[in-house]
Amino acid sequence: MLKGKKIGVIGGGKMGGALIGGILAHHLVPAEAVIVADVDKGQREELEKNHAVKTTDDNRLAAKSAQIIILAVKPQNMAEVLAGISGVVDKNKLVISIAAGIPIRFISERLKAGARIIRTMPNTPALIGEGMAALAAGAEATGEDMDTALHIFNAVGKTVVVKEEQLDAVTGLSGSGPAYAFIMIEALADGGVHMGLSRDTALTLAAQTLQGAARLFLSGERHPGQLKDMVTSPGGTTIAGIRALEEGKLRGTLMAAVEAATLRSKALGS
Repeated sequence: MLKGKKIGVIGGGKMGGALIGGILAHHLVPAEAVIVADVDKGQREELEKNHAVKTTDDNRLAAKSAQIIILAVKPQNMAEVLAGISGVVDKNKLVISIAAGIPIRFISERLKAGARIIRTMPNTPALIGEGMAALAAGAEATGEDMDTALHIFNAVGKTVVVKEEQLDAVTGLSGSGPAYAFIMIEALADGGVHMGLSRDTALTLAAQTLQGAARLFLSGERHPGQLKDMVTSPGGTTIAGIRALEEGKLRGTLMAAVEAATLRSKALGS
């Protein structure tokens, strides 16, 4: 699917680097077919050392050299980046953006007519191949373009396809979600320490418990409520803990977190 194509990654930070690692680890293209543009010399040197890819500080060069362009830049830098590459990006190139909150319309208005654009929202577990990404296609993107993007993001985790208007909610849930999970790990470990466990032991117990619970759900077709009930005996320890969670309004707080992050994502794109 990607055979013979070159990929230009503009932005070689954590997410850009994670995608490069996944692309190369799954042999989607060879290292010599990847060129990364980044203003940070140290970042470029690290990418060259770790992945043997070509690097440059010239965004325009990276875009001109590739058939697939991944925009892995911060939302506030997107307008400047697009202004720099607009002259070399036409309908023959596929543009994939991972910038939170930046709508396809914003990108297409700054590129030549007919630009093929796919907007995505990945998350940081892509760094270890356990990412979650949602993808939405622009009007000019083809089915083959979407297959190409899915191929790339499946290399670093799981993917879903959504409507673009749903991507802000995706940002609020899975894009920001790892931070919520890290807070839960830390809080559960704090509880263990409070009850007499060592910090290292408590952190391991908390992290593995959340990972195991997630994998158990993803491995089958049972609703999380059913899995919860399997652990919850009448008058037992788990129901006592669940009652404390409900009294602390954990569900409502997590829902509010997703809502707040979604609204912020919408604000970034307005």
